[in-house]
Amino acid sequence: MNLCSPINRLFLRQASTKVIGIDLGTTNSAVAYIRDSNNLQSATIIENDQGQRTTPSIVAYNKAGDAIVGSVAKRQAALNPKSTFFATKRLIGRLYDDPETQRDLKTLPYKIIRNEENAYAYLETSNGQVKSPAEIGSVILSYLRKSAEEYLNEKIDKAVVTVPAYFNDAQRQATKEAGTMIGLKVLRVVNEPTAAALSFGLNAKNNGLVAVYDLGGGTFDISLLDIEGGVFEVKATNGDTHLGGEDFDNVLVNYIVDEFIKQNPGVEKTSITSNGEVIQRIKDAAEKAKIELSHVSETVIDLPFIYDEKHLQLTLKEEELDNMTMHLIKKTIAPVYKALSDADVEPEDVDEIILVGGMTRMPKIRSMVSEVFNKKVNTTVNPDETVALGAAIQGGILSGEIKNVLLLDVTPLTLGIETFGGVFSPLIPRNTTIPIRKTEAFSTGADGQTGVEIRIYQGERGLVRDNIKIGDFTLAGIPPKPKGTPQIQVTFDIDADGIITVSAKEVSSGKEHSVNVIPNTGLTEAQIQKIIEEANANKERDMLIKKRLEVVNNADLMITDTEGVFEKHQNLINKEESYPGLLETLKNLRTKINHFKANDSDMSIDVDQIKRQADALQLKALQLFRDVSKKQNTK
Repeated sequence: MNLCSPINRLFLRQASTKVIGIDLGTTNSAVAYIRDSNNLQSATIIENDQGQRTTPSIVAYNKAGDAIVGSVAKRQAALNPKSTFFATKRLIGRLYDDPETQRDLKTLPYKIIRNEENAYAYLETSNGQVKSPAEIGSVILSYLRKSAEEYLNEKIDKAVVTVPAYFNDAQRQATKEAGTMIGLKVLRVVNEPTAAALSFGLNAKNNGLVAVYDLGGGTFDISLLDIEGGVFEVKATNGDTHLGGEDFDNVLVNYIVDEFIKQNPGVEKTSITSNGEVIQRIKDAAEKAKIELSHVSETVIDLPFIYDEKHLQLTLKEEELDNMTMHLIKKTIAPVYKALSDADVEPEDVDEIILVGGMTRMPKIRSMVSEVFNKKVNTTVNPDETVALGAAIQGGILSGEIKNVLLLDVTPLTLGIETFGGVFSPLIPRNTTIPIRKTEAFSTGADGQTGVEIRIYQGERGLVRDNIKIGDFTLAGIPPKPKGTPQIQVTFDIDADGIITVSAKEVSSGKEHSVNVIPNTGLTEAQIQKIIEEANANKERDMLIKKRLEVVNNADLMITDTEGVFEKHQNLINKEESYPGLLETLKNLRTKINHFKANDSDMSIDVDQIKRQADALQLKALQLFRDVSKKQNTK
């Protein structure tokens, strides 16, 4: 009898085909799975090893450099503030010089540093260890995956992870990289409000227009989705990647510090704000009070021996919290109206309003959202869990456990390239359903051109100077041909994660180049709103400038051709009587064109005159060439 190989005696945990769903939140995270593939309503939250259905998105490092995650990390934060990292989702994929990063520098107790290799914001522990925000995210993902593996008794290597709808490419890529660091394949990055609508729509078996108002710990999103027969189509989305519960906490922290100073006039404010342990205790108390005021109208903040053996005790009312944070609440309302406008619907057209994110438990937020839609908000979903449940449903769709469900998301801003004269040529309009792949053909603007620079922009204006450049690359090796002859195909490919790849190919040679577009910074709701408002306000003027620029560009190309022919056949035409006058006209016209290009917003410049002169010059030049040709033929 042959001996059995030792490997046959082991019970190995096999890799599962199951795809878990993870809500990687700013304040709390959660993991879920599909319990029964035959039951669309079986998405289930998995508890962690503490028996909690959500896990605080906090990672702390001890002196040995070991990571502590979740509630355990949160409990020791006051004793180890400089090595306890929270709200790092607000920093993921952001440059150190980003204004939002600089804002966080003033409120976060831990050290944020500039990574000299890529200029992104990184974190530094008290003993000098350097961590990227994505690495912090990977520790949380690892903890959640371990909870899922122990619960399901299976090895898990695939997941769907949610992100705010207004995360840019860099932030989405960094989120996927967080999974890659621990060997977790992130099959799909899904927008949080879309995931919430997916959970609500399947569980409630609802059809109709749904608004998802998602205000979490660090970000805000509003999305409008049309749900019909298992198809979830995002009609419009808006939001702010730097607005959430952390901002409410910071307002309350400042209030508590100011009250303590009032009660203890001899204490300097900087002595409090520069003390990490004290601020962390105050922050914990602020968060606790904020949560309590979602259920009661009054609470007491009690902090014994908070500083220099002094105590703090004050009563805080719900109305006081409402008043001091009203500016933050109002910042969420403008994007709601913008999303409604983009979707071309009125508030009363919306059938359901779903509230997502822990901050939506605040009564004032609920009442203001109800006022906007003139309708009672739906409070049947759990705001802390519904995003993870929706991610699990998307995981079930990808694994084949759930069938007959289709999720269609959108891109938030118009994408395009720069063409001759600084004109913005859009390829993909904003709120276009993704994934999408679109190709358009362009050509060269000069004879013998062997390379073109592809400059990629996002925005809503007609000229690239008014939009935001998000990437560029050069396509070289184009065969030298007359201008307008090479066929250069530019392709924008936006995948289901919202990540953009731009490629260019010259057809005859097969030369090709592509780039993953990673914008330099994220766009806040205020920046997005400003872009769209400026585009609307300047729409007619932009269109007029663009048309005028096209007229002059055509004239430019026309006289460039004439200049080339003059130079090429100078020995034949320089003796012609009309040549000096035509050459002088050409030089004067070139001066006018250059003047216009330097002052294209000057509406006093008569572009029609430039066009007429260019047309006349071309006709006279053609006549000149005919005359020269006849003389040559008669010889």
